[in-house]
Amino acid sequence: MSHIVVIGAGQAGSSLVAKLRKDGFDGEITLIGAEPILPYQRPPLSKAYLLGEMEKERLFLRPESFYAENNITLKLGQQVNAIDPVAKTVTLEGETLSYDQLALTTGSHPRRLPAAIGGDLEGVHVVRDHAGIDTMAPALREHAQVLIVGGGYIGLEAAAVCAKKGVKVTLVEMADRILQRVAAPETSDYFRALHEGHGVDIREGVGLDRLIGEAGKVTGAMLTDGSQIAVDFVVVGVGIVPATELAEAAGLTLDNGIHTDDFGRTSDPQIWAAGDCASFPHQGARIRLESVPNAIDQAEIVAANMLGAEKPYVAQPWFWSDQYDVKLQIAGLNSGYDRVITRGGSGQSKSFWYYRGDQLVAVDAMNDPRAYMVGKRLIDMGKTADPAIVADPDADLKPLLKA
Repeated sequence: MSHIVVIGAGQAGSSLVAKLRKDGFDGEITLIGAEPILPYQRPPLSKAYLLGEMEKERLFLRPESFYAENNITLKLGQQVNAIDPVAKTVTLEGETLSYDQLALTTGSHPRRLPAAIGGDLEGVHVVRDHAGIDTMAPALREHAQVLIVGGGYIGLEAAAVCAKKGVKVTLVEMADRILQRVAAPETSDYFRALHEGHGVDIREGVGLDRLIGEAGKVTGAMLTDGSQIAVDFVVVGVGIVPATELAEAAGLTLDNGIHTDDFGRTSDPQIWAAGDCASFPHQGARIRLESVPNAIDQAEIVAANMLGAEKPYVAQPWFWSDQYDVKLQIAGLNSGYDRVITRGGSGQSKSFWYYRGDQLVAVDAMNDPRAYMVGKRLIDMGKTADPAIVADPDADLKPLLKA
């Protein structure tokens, strides 16, 4: 009987094994995860779960009964030590599994602060997994002081949660502005004003020099502008790196992640990859997408291709972020944009439309689901949008879909 092994029990891994069964695979399936709990969704960790508004069980992507009913063997809380592509085996602690096909859905690791500047002090947290959030949650008490390092979406989401809990928040971003690597200045300005309106002290162009600790616990921070602040805890949100260690040790080709072709195959035809860890062709370039939609869609295509579908993966990027009472929805990729058109709305509703030449390439929509929906459909269809219509807040956007 054919055996498919999947390493990595996150969103991509869980989606992949479910799709294998849905598409009729009747062989053995083993899903291996390093964490000791059922596969779960990560986005609520830094929002509803950290706020105490969501129970742990609601995080789970599927109930335990799903895996049992579909004859999927779960090996949770187990580390994979090695992959042998020649012998087609996976080695865990005290066990070796043979596979016919292998999928790597290993995800990513958060960047951490070096120990040399205090990164190993107690009270220094990253927002990445269930256990880490459980460790951080007790620190979110009213009037506590937190330093958030990094002004990307993870840092800003953490700032929003902390501020809602009554924590005094200082956020530092080494770049000239928050969200500099992922968004236009207009989006940065919107979220800077939003956070400052909730009492967050945002310091741009300022980095962390080092953390200060007493008895092994963080108590303060020295910043690169020479200022010093007292802190009760620190949240580090300085990006993630793809989890490629197993792939590299197995001799697979890497390229900002595990290199795959259009179908999700790695350099070994019996090994596939999907999710945060995989880099793949997209519009003449090679990209890696860190998003839940990509993890699901790519994993499902890979599952179908493992069964012989030979269907290329065509990414339709979209993302979201929740901060306070603002929902940001992003469609497309803004790389290479040369102008931004602003569309106003009522209250906190606003959208920014990115163009490369005359082509619409991305939309950032804040509390404006209609703008997001129209923008996403246009981008997915390869159409553009008349900037004059976009800029007129009274103009109906839906006719753009028929143009």
